[in-house]
Amino acid sequence: MRILSRSTLRNFWESHPDVEEALKAWYYEATHATWQSPADIKIAHRNASILRGDRVVFNIKGNKYRLIVSIRYDIGVIFIRFIGTHAEYDKVNAETI
Repeated sequence: MRILSRSTLRNFWESHPDVEEALKAWYYEATHATWQSPADIKIAHRNASILRGDRVVFNIKGNKYRLIVSIRYDIGVIFIRFIGTHAEYDKVNAETI
């Protein structure tokens, strides 16, 4: 999968250093994945939340952080929509951000 944009993740871990390794691990896994459907994601990440509009919420670092992505399975692209603390996540609409 191709991820747009890694800089969003990097900017976040620069201000939250405790999550750097977890985000790098997620990035590595996602770039090497061949997810064709939400079912493929659930196999690898059973705690991921599948939302409408091809959105997925990943729990990062023991659910301390949340990562929202939009996925175009047909072309193999992941768009980073949001990364934040659990409290920040509670303030956004994951289906529209």
